[in-house]
Amino acid sequence: MASEATELTVPGPNGDRVMRVSSPSRVLWPEAGITKLDLANYIVEVGDAFVAANGDRPLSLQRFPAGVDGEQFFSKNPPKGAPDFIRSVPVVYPSARTHPQLVIDEPAAAVWAVQMNTVVFHPWPSRAENTDNPDQLRIDLDPQPGTDFDDAIPVAIELRAVLAEAGLTAFVKTSGNRGLHVFAPLEATKEFQVVRHAVIAAAREVERRMPKTVTTAWWKEERGSRIFLDFNQANRDRTMAGAYSPRPLPHAPVSCPITWDELQNTDPTLHTVLTVPERLRTNGDPWAQMHADPGRIDTLLEWWERDLAAGLGELPFPPDYPKMPGEPPRVQPSRARHDP
Repeated sequence: MASEATELTVPGPNGDRVMRVSSPSRVLWPEAGITKLDLANYIVEVGDAFVAANGDRPLSLQRFPAGVDGEQFFSKNPPKGAPDFIRSVPVVYPSARTHPQLVIDEPAAAVWAVQMNTVVFHPWPSRAENTDNPDQLRIDLDPQPGTDFDDAIPVAIELRAVLAEAGLTAFVKTSGNRGLHVFAPLEATKEFQVVRHAVIAAAREVERRMPKTVTTAWWKEERGSRIFLDFNQANRDRTMAGAYSPRPLPHAPVSCPITWDELQNTDPTLHTVLTVPERLRTNGDPWAQMHADPGRIDTLLEWWERDLAAGLGELPFPPDYPKMPGEPPRVQPSRARHDP
């Protein structure tokens, strides 16, 4: 007996492609009743904006074969059987190992990823032709216990002001969960660790201005009820959900670009797989011109050097990273205090 399947016609830069979707009635989001075919149709509807945000970048796929309530895994290498119009690019991981990673150039490639049970798309902040030098500065505003999305809003506004003082233009999107993501386009001239230092400098400046609200403390026990500015998302091989990417939460939210004018009154729970296509048709893409005028991180790097001179050094790296130059001990502060 043949398996259930359907075909979608997907417009793209090289003309229409007919893409097969197997098990189209499989429910991915049980609470919202959204199926695999619904997700594929969503990608078609937001295709141009999706590719503009996530295309031409190394990409990791977060895949959910049994729906968002089931098991999940990440694909960093191109899955077997990819169509010939889908390419890959070699990237260097923190371990110094080099391996090919998927690149999406058109909506049909993203529909194929949905066919492979992808729900969340995680693009690198660098382009396929220059994977070592990010062209985006990214900061994840992560509400800690006792805070929520509304608490992140004034932090994002202050971060925008700080970046503007450093000569950068900030863009904002909902994370698809409780936080916000702030991006700034860059000239792709500095490697990851240098951009990370620029992120730390910006985060520390916001923390100085909002010490009761913001923290750069890597260890959770030191953060308190504040918004954590996650500087380690700026590391090589660290990604966040891409713009217009769905998230695996019950109401099928989307990490949705918004304008700064919208930020104070936006409700992130309303930006979902079911609502974002109409939002795009009505309002357009707030990130359409993001890379029209990329900036430089020179001023932020001056701030980094200023802070170094004042005794503020390197911050911890993720635990799977090799020991990095100047990094403080990777030991939880409460444990360190008890060590002999």
